[in-house]
Amino acid sequence: MTTVQEPPSVAPEAPPVSPQPSPVAQPPAAAFPAEWTVADVLEQLGGVPLHRVRAVPPLGMATENDVLEAKSRIGRICELVDGVLVEKTMGYYESLVAALLIRVLVDFVEKHRLGIVLGEGGTLKVLPGQVRIPDVCFIAWGRFADGRLPAEPIPAVAPDLAVEVLSAGNTPGEMQRKLRDYFQAGVRLVWYLDPKVRSVQVYTAPDQVAVVDQQGTLDGGDVLPGFRLGLAEFFARVQTSAPGADKEAEKET
Repeated sequence: MTTVQEPPSVAPEAPPVSPQPSPVAQPPAAAFPAEWTVADVLEQLGGVPLHRVRAVPPLGMATENDVLEAKSRIGRICELVDGVLVEKTMGYYESLVAALLIRVLVDFVEKHRLGIVLGEGGTLKVLPGQVRIPDVCFIAWGRFADGRLPAEPIPAVAPDLAVEVLSAGNTPGEMQRKLRDYFQAGVRLVWYLDPKVRSVQVYTAPDQVAVVDQQGTLDGGDVLPGFRLGLAEFFARVQTSAPGADKEAEKET
């Protein structure tokens, strides 16, 4: 018997596949109303001068990563406000005042094991999309999960005490905006320290303020119970010349 082999079956050719168009990247949603101008954005930021507003990334499109990259890319410390990078402003004298206050606060906080004190580089995500960098701040241990410091560079935590050392570059609108952000985030106490007139504005709410003049004593209230700082003594420690320099100058005259 002869066996007839059937030819092997051949799969039908697949119809040619039409090339699919590459997906088109959709532009991000507008960060501000379409009818707004740059003037409207600046007003929302509190009248911040144009030279402190970074144009890259575009207004409204900045992120937390841009805050981290700003220092290495442009050598500036920037806050993130409504998707805009806003440069911090602080002169060397204001930095000196802040450094002394940090020293005083650290001594008190460590003695009583209350928490941590950060300086003018302490980036904090106080609200969604808002990164603030107080010149000085105190954060109680209870703000941290399990009492452990977070590992991320911009932790989502609001301080108990936020301190801003005022300088010529700050605007009243900017500082009012900061007050609203701080208290909305859960900050309990805000000090606005003015080294020019040697006074401190003490805020317990955006519309509740007391002024401590240079002859007065600053206290920590319920946030830092027992902390007291005489402003006259404090500013006397902020030296503006080397020890003995004034006497030498008097001799020369």
